[in-house]
Amino acid sequence: MKKMTFVAAMAMAAATFMSCGNGTPTANLKSDVDSMSYAIGMAQTQGLKEYLVDRLQMDTTYMNDFIKGLNEGANAGDDKKKAAYYAGIQIGQQISTQMVVGINREVFGDDSTKTISLKNFMAGFVAGTTGKNQNMTMEQARNVAEAKMQQIKAETAMKEFGPNKEAGEKFLAENGKKEDVKTLPVEIDQPDGTKLKSFIQYKVIKEGSGAMPKDTSLVQVHYEGRTIDGEVFDSSYKNDKPVDMRVNQVIKGFTQALVHMPVGSTWEVYIPQELAYSERQAGQIKPFSALIFKVELLGIK
Repeated sequence: MKKMTFVAAMAMAAATFMSCGNGTPTANLKSDVDSMSYAIGMAQTQGLKEYLVDRLQMDTTYMNDFIKGLNEGANAGDDKKKAAYYAGIQIGQQISTQMVVGINREVFGDDSTKTISLKNFMAGFVAGTTGKNQNMTMEQARNVAEAKMQQIKAETAMKEFGPNKEAGEKFLAENGKKEDVKTLPVEIDQPDGTKLKSFIQYKVIKEGSGAMPKDTSLVQVHYEGRTIDGEVFDSSYKNDKPVDMRVNQVIKGFTQALVHMPVGSTWEVYIPQELAYSERQAGQIKPFSALIFKVELLGIK
């Protein structure tokens, strides 16, 4: 018989599962079909306990309650009303044990004293599911969620990494006074419809004469990235191998530099934190870090 995991075969197991009330059913192996049914049911439980504990975070102290629900679900047959109720229970548990936990970790990091509002989360979840009493459109909800999450994450990160932001601002203010450093104003569209007004600074090391890439172009570059204190965090020079990249699939400040560079140019580019990784940590790059890149634009593909 082809081996199946219990998750893929729950429907088949339920179809052959008969209960005696809410307790454990008693096997009665009078025929081949009886024996086959019992064997299939038992075989499908391989890994089930681990799934209940690890994925559903169930406390096995309450195994009798699980068996009760299992019996009810298996004997519901094709009762659509009961099926809907059980689906709600399952998704509600996932909200409690997985979604909310994951969102809290994403927004508040390791601060276990803070949490999203379950009441408002559920109000939005139900409104989105039923299509009734919606306070915003689905597109607005996505935009607001992204903007507010970014705002709250930034406020949380600022408490720890605010000095990085101050150091970057001070560095760029002094760097912009140098005669060979040019400043390029930048406007970036935000998810909420506003525009982020910022800038990049650059110093031309070698002047190129080729075409300038578009933001959708695939380009070949050599580059080295470092923090303002001189720590190198990435480099294509290390293996002496140029890198192909899509211009609009890198940090915003890098994109803005590339679309203003003629092929053949080598620039040193200075990027403020809001056009780099902002409140996010990226490998060894701490939140709110201004970055410096040496960039050689070798060609457009």
